[in-house]
Amino acid sequence: MNEGFEMAGLLSRMLPKRFRKEGTAIPVVRLHGVIMTGGSQFRPTLNIATVAPALEKAFSKKDAPAVAISINSPGGSPVQSRLIYQRIRALAEEKNKKVLMFVEDVAASGGYMIALAGDEIFVDPTSIVGSIGVVSGGFGFPELLRKIGVERRVYTAGENKVILDPFQPEKEGDVEYLKTLQLEIHKVFIDMVKARRGSRLADDETIFSGLFWTGVRGLELGLVDGMGEMRDTLKRRFGPKTRLELVGGARNIFGRRLPGVVRGSAAGDIGAGAVAGLAETLEEKALWGRYGM
Repeated sequence: MNEGFEMAGLLSRMLPKRFRKEGTAIPVVRLHGVIMTGGSQFRPTLNIATVAPALEKAFSKKDAPAVAISINSPGGSPVQSRLIYQRIRALAEEKNKKVLMFVEDVAASGGYMIALAGDEIFVDPTSIVGSIGVVSGGFGFPELLRKIGVERRVYTAGENKVILDPFQPEKEGDVEYLKTLQLEIHKVFIDMVKARRGSRLADDETIFSGLFWTGVRGLELGLVDGMGEMRDTLKRRFGPKTRLELVGGARNIFGRRLPGVVRGSAAGDIGAGAVAGLAETLEEKALWGRYGM
């Protein structure tokens, strides 16, 4: 369906201007998924490598007064979230275009950080937004090793080289250090929200507590600007003949979309990739599950 949509847009642009459809064409970019490095065509993820081609293409549409972005993400890597945010803002300023952000199911944590790149943010009343905080998680296995008779041996140069090692008992000092890092990242996130939302934010101390809300409450708190589905909102803004042109990423010579990053294909890499892929899949499910999805 998306490929047919893009093909129709391509054929339209090949026609002489006098034969083209009337109305304003608004490029649309879909940013859907967990935010993390890696990924493939079978398990797509959001990161700067995977989204940059589509963003560049969308903002290069000279006649478009704005770029519409559909966001649906429970978050993930704060680094990749900021990189995507920064790329959107840089392109918006360079190309002098407005960015209209439309939240579908969820824009939480890193997903909301990306949504901040919008000059305006629209939601459905039942969308989930917020979760302005930082979380780290993991598992500890020291008792398991003891029970199965396995002795872990680690040799390091540097007393903190094995900080937060899951195969060793948790240490209070390690946890305190991790919390220090989290507070620094949280402050960056808070500063971004204040800089982008400014006076639109409500005077409510829970905004930066890590809580998340429906679109209705998000509007009351000033986290978003209005309710609205993309097609109807754009037609009201730019006229009834407004057309939405879905913009995809890079493709290979066979027309198939290219993933942003492809891991090695050697036999050893495949085995290691299977284990890593399982862990990443569980992490993705946990992120979506936090918001009931």
